[in-house]
Amino acid sequence: MDPSALSKQQYYLDNEHRYGAHDYHPLPVVLARGEGVYLWDVDGKKYFDFLSAYSAVNQGHCHPRIVHALTTQAQTLTLTSRAFHNNKLGDYLKFTTEYFGFESLLPMNTGAEGVETAIKITRKWGHVLKGIPEGMAKIVVCRNNFHGRTTTIISFSSDAGSHNHFGPHTPGFVPIPFDDPAALEDVLANDPHIAGFLVEPIQGEAGVYTPADDYLKKVRAICSKHNVLMIADEIQTGVARTGSLLAVCGQCSCENACERQADTYVRPDLLILGKALSGGAYPVSAVLSDRKIMDVIQPGQHGSTFGGNPLGTTVAMEALAVVKDERLMQNARRLGQIFRKQMQAYIDQSRIVQLVRGKGLLNAIVINDLEESDTAWNICLRLRDNGLLAKPTHGNIIRFAPPLVMTEEQLHQCVEIITTTLREFEP
Repeated sequence: MDPSALSKQQYYLDNEHRYGAHDYHPLPVVLARGEGVYLWDVDGKKYFDFLSAYSAVNQGHCHPRIVHALTTQAQTLTLTSRAFHNNKLGDYLKFTTEYFGFESLLPMNTGAEGVETAIKITRKWGHVLKGIPEGMAKIVVCRNNFHGRTTTIISFSSDAGSHNHFGPHTPGFVPIPFDDPAALEDVLANDPHIAGFLVEPIQGEAGVYTPADDYLKKVRAICSKHNVLMIADEIQTGVARTGSLLAVCGQCSCENACERQADTYVRPDLLILGKALSGGAYPVSAVLSDRKIMDVIQPGQHGSTFGGNPLGTTVAMEALAVVKDERLMQNARRLGQIFRKQMQAYIDQSRIVQLVRGKGLLNAIVINDLEESDTAWNICLRLRDNGLLAKPTHGNIIRFAPPLVMTEEQLHQCVEIITTTLREFEP
């Protein structure tokens, strides 16, 4: 980046550093505007966004339909709390449960709240309906997961930065390896106090680890066999990101709305959504399930002042309508195949990149260096200089997740930027 341009941004960088908690390590770029697949910094430089706010803006930045829904509702009614009914929540509940094929929905705000909600529902279901003794209900989780950063969630995190020095930690979680059905079968067969299995269909934060194609089907069968709830955390992978409406849809070929094709679809007992549920315009999350599970929650046992507010529900309905109307899951499926094919062609003659993996437009490349190295970080700095924004995860992995409104022409431009940048780092 030009030094004079960096100095113009330094005012904002200095304010964040001086007055903010140092809980993030952002790429040094100060953004001021977004539209579709593009972002502009405070100096007017234009970038392709290849992170999509961790898949929150699948519909693209400032989608005009979503912005219109937001501003129109904001002038009418924004919040009532759940002390009263409002004229938007019921429509949202009907629309969203039908959209995803469940009987009921509990509305919250953030992804971590969605995970906490699913944990509470699962524990109470285990105590009340499965007959697990009070205070003994356990939940199986996967190592290298990322479900959020609340005190309960970090209690079962494998990441030292998230976990260490924040104890005492919440008990009741049993870790097993990801993509290992035999490990799940073993723990469920030997512990009658297991109430649920919480899993990301693809481990995004861990580096876009994509399991075997039959993994989720095996998980579903094992959970059903042992009367254990399968809980799918689709906060990052859901809402068309992987080329299907949900990652649990598998390698579907749906050409219209989600068809939940019998040969690929795996139906979880609890589905957690967030991020792109509102197109990045407003914090909205949800847990969906059928009545026999959801009805263990009764008045006063869970909720949120902002959960299910008129503004958030209006935005979410429009955001989901955009996904269907603009065929974003089909676009993600097609462009993802193109991206991985072109990146693989580069990797075949590369020494700096080991592999590319992913599904739809949730992908990652693994840099041929140690996790402790700064190579991936330096590559992302050069990508920024060359007009594309991405961010490393786990040191030597770079995640690529552009908005799903990207065109094929734009994708080819981005692949050219990425490969040109990588060539600068070839030994």
